[in-house]
Amino acid sequence: MYYYALKVAVTAIVIVTITELAKRSTGFAALIASLPLTSLLAFVWLHAEGAEALRIAELSSQIFWLVLPSLILFLLLPLLIKSGLGFWSSLSLSVIATVLCYALMLPLLRKLGVQL
Repeated sequence: MYYYALKVAVTAIVIVTITELAKRSTGFAALIASLPLTSLLAFVWLHAEGAEALRIAELSSQIFWLVLPSLILFLLLPLLIKSGLGFWSSLSLSVIATVLCYALMLPLLRKLGVQL
């Protein structure tokens, strides 16, 4: 139980740190947020729990392919906000576009032989 509490605490600290940094410097917060911290934490937790290195490598490869459709959110959200659309509308449309990109990417990856 202590181990799970530690995992939750470390993960929460990362997220809170990024949001607090964003209040002072969006550029620095963006740099920290763009680091694959959640992936790194997942790799470390899996390794600490005895997962095989090959399993972790497989996860890393799958994350790479699944990051690609998520990039639409980061492109579309600022464009919609800057065009005058409100935050919640922009966020909603960006999330919908991201979900659609995932829906298109998953069959494409299967067709290309990428195992997910």
